[in-house]
Amino acid sequence: MLSDDHTRRILDAVDAAFDAQLSFTQDLVRHPSRRTREGSAQDLMYRAMAGRGLEMDRWELDAEELSAHEGFGPVTVSYDGMTNVVGTYRPAAERGRSLILNGHIDVVPEGPSEAWSRAPWDAPIIDGWLYGRGAGDMKAGLAANLFAFDAVRDAGFEPAGRIHFQSVVEEECTGNGSLSALMRGYGADAVIIPEPEEDMLVRANVGVLWFRVRVTGSPTHPREMGTGLNAIDAAYTAISALREVEDKWNADRGQHRYFEDLDHPINFNFGGISGGDWPSSVPAWCEFDVRAAIYPGISAAQAWSELQECLASLGRGPVPIKAVGEKTGFFSEGYVLEPGSEAEAMMERTHAQVFGRELESFTTLGYLDGRVFTLYADTPTLVYGPVSEAIHGFDERVSVESVRQITKSIALFIADWCGIDERPGVHLAR
Repeated sequence: MLSDDHTRRILDAVDAAFDAQLSFTQDLVRHPSRRTREGSAQDLMYRAMAGRGLEMDRWELDAEELSAHEGFGPVTVSYDGMTNVVGTYRPAAERGRSLILNGHIDVVPEGPSEAWSRAPWDAPIIDGWLYGRGAGDMKAGLAANLFAFDAVRDAGFEPAGRIHFQSVVEEECTGNGSLSALMRGYGADAVIIPEPEEDMLVRANVGVLWFRVRVTGSPTHPREMGTGLNAIDAAYTAISALREVEDKWNADRGQHRYFEDLDHPINFNFGGISGGDWPSSVPAWCEFDVRAAIYPGISAAQAWSELQECLASLGRGPVPIKAVGEKTGFFSEGYVLEPGSEAEAMMERTHAQVFGRELESFTTLGYLDGRVFTLYADTPTLVYGPVSEAIHGFDERVSVESVRQITKSIALFIADWCGIDERPGVHLAR
């Protein structure tokens, strides 16, 4: 356990560099790192890691290689030019425990810019909030990882354990970025992912499936539309059938630990729809995109089988409808962070030191890369990060003070988990 003097020195170091941390976070937000366009933001992360003297690794994701893993999410884009960046710190004598500090660089689309009260990529700080697409989800967390490490070193210490800093792609659509880092051989004794989690720790997390449903109609002229089958109308029938599956899965929440007290833990989102070719033709086709959640302990294959049967049953109805599903992204299973690990106990201590209150945990209904390390590497994974608002929405923002406190907590965790040696008289240049 850290002494009071060591703790004070590290916390003071976070404060001393916090303006620089915010400036770096703003720079990162100003790079619109939407899917397949993450390159310039990853360049910035690479320079930031290399400038800290880390051992650098950058590689392009390989969909064919990834497809051999059970945690793979099907890919609908080319991975040409889509890279992960990992910087590794190795102490002169590795005697402490190892750590992965992970975060994703990719962001979701910003939507109509005119619906924002300010430009999505300007990254202003107003009244204690840093605004912009990706500010909360999760560029503030990526910056916190680096500056927490800086604080330990600026305080005059050298971590005694190996640390891997991971900036990954594909978190928002497949999870293949973190999976690729795992398959490349990066492992550790614990993982921290500072996603925007309201200053709390994620206890349980749903799995997620992405798929597209194509409904086939029978085109005719509208003057005799009763003889055809409108694929757009039929798509709404298919959506209603999938809603029945959603209701069934929600009714089963009492059988799933950490989900039993939630009102609606399983959400199906219909995130896109298109169909038809001509206003005066009964539509011959319609496609819609779905994001479906599943409970931990339910395999992706099992859930997919039930969804496929739902769609197949439409072809046996009084008006047969041909609806076919195709996997388009996430094919991930949920996970539970089992209580009692040394890593969690240490995070509880560092959180209490910084925030002056106990660390709370909760169940989240969004996808997290924590499943990669928990399910496939049996590693305690602490998804723990700052307060944010409107992630995936308009005027996304993250609390500046919360970022400061989370950075302090991560810095103390690094020092306590990895161990520290005195490093007097050395100041880290950025």
